[in-house]
Amino acid sequence: MYDQRVEGVAAFVLAGGRSERMGADKAFLPLGGETLLARALALAGTVSEEVRIVGERQKFLEFGRVVEDRYPGHGPLGGIQAALVESAAALNLILGVDLPFVTTELLEYLCSQASQTGALATVPHAAGGWQPLCAVYRREFGQAAETALRKGKNKIDRLFTQVETRRISEEELGRMGFSPHMFRNLNTPAELEQARRELARLEPLESKPPGPGKSG
Repeated sequence: MYDQRVEGVAAFVLAGGRSERMGADKAFLPLGGETLLARALALAGTVSEEVRIVGERQKFLEFGRVVEDRYPGHGPLGGIQAALVESAAALNLILGVDLPFVTTELLEYLCSQASQTGALATVPHAAGGWQPLCAVYRREFGQAAETALRKGKNKIDRLFTQVETRRISEEELGRMGFSPHMFRNLNTPAELEQARRELARLEPLESKPPGPGKSG
């Protein structure tokens, strides 16, 4: 098995997306009795004592420590670069605000794998592609990100071919018991409603006490 919490990991929740297809700010949408932002902050807090929000300071300051983009309007890569510049930690977990099916165990696994390699990025490749918003980056990745941003190149995936990257395949994740379903993000009202229905089915099962003659 993999280690539990890895010391020296900072965590950042990327909450600054435009949410154009959703039609409302995703960070504040309710899901399972709390907002997506609250869920993501709580999840990130299970693997790191240092959790910050990447987004607009005025909008998010009441919810925690905030890091603002230094390259606004350049998408998630700008958020990752801002987080890494501000971080004092060697390893940095980046988590998108709209990934409600990610688990603590998956984040622990990513952090554990990142600690065992010198790669600048430890990134799952599952569900049809890279998952850069559920990944662990070394601080030095911020330099490569800034170089790309200065050139107007905002695609995160391209950087994984330019720096040492620990690719965590879907097969590896499956062997460890993780489903690619975890990487489903929420971009539209329909996807949000589907997530609400799924969580409504799952949460009663998770909270149901064991039956007679059974132990936890």
